[in-house]
Amino acid sequence: MTNSKPGKVGLEAMITPDNCVLVLIDHQPFQVSGVKSIDPALMINNVVSLAKAAKLFQVPTLLSTVVQDRGGYLIKPLQDVFPEQKPIDRTTINTWEDQRCVDWVKRSGRKKIVMAALWTEICLAFPVIHALGDGYDVYFVTDASGGTTVEAHEMGVQRMIQAGAIPLTSGVFAAELQRDWAREATVAGMQEIMLEHGGATATNLAWELQLLAGRAGAGI
Repeated sequence: MTNSKPGKVGLEAMITPDNCVLVLIDHQPFQVSGVKSIDPALMINNVVSLAKAAKLFQVPTLLSTVVQDRGGYLIKPLQDVFPEQKPIDRTTINTWEDQRCVDWVKRSGRKKIVMAALWTEICLAFPVIHALGDGYDVYFVTDASGGTTVEAHEMGVQRMIQAGAIPLTSGVFAAELQRDWAREATVAGMQEIMLEHGGATATNLAWELQLLAGRAGAGI
């Protein structure tokens, strides 16, 4: 039986540190204030976690804003992950209509793009659908994005899936890059991200690490 969705299944459908880029779009004060589909504080936690995972695994990451003089600069917790990078500030609502952003992705030589944006239904959906049309495999991170209403977010997600994009969450992004706990070079970094941003999972992990430290100290 022939696979009717090439690139959507099998190992080649998975993202790796070497085959994808991350594009983070319009995480600015004006846009954050309009998010109603997810608690804004949780969304910020998730997008910072997402960015830290990309940095840990050396995934090329592009930051972009829209009309920052009115919408505000990139939120500080996110900018602090990449303090040396000046976001590309656009006038286009659709990031994929700004040639600087398109050229940045092209220069990477990678065909998988992971995106998160505010707002889901507009500033995420537009470039996702556009980049799909240019032949890229596009993934979008739902919990590091947010819509102006629950319905707007859900309709944006449905539209992108129907166009062929693949939904992820911030935790899935990190786990898919790690893939194997035997890859010890990034385990400590993963633990740090989980402890800082993992919510209930962070509580459990902290307890396990305390147990291990206690047993090591006792020579067990």
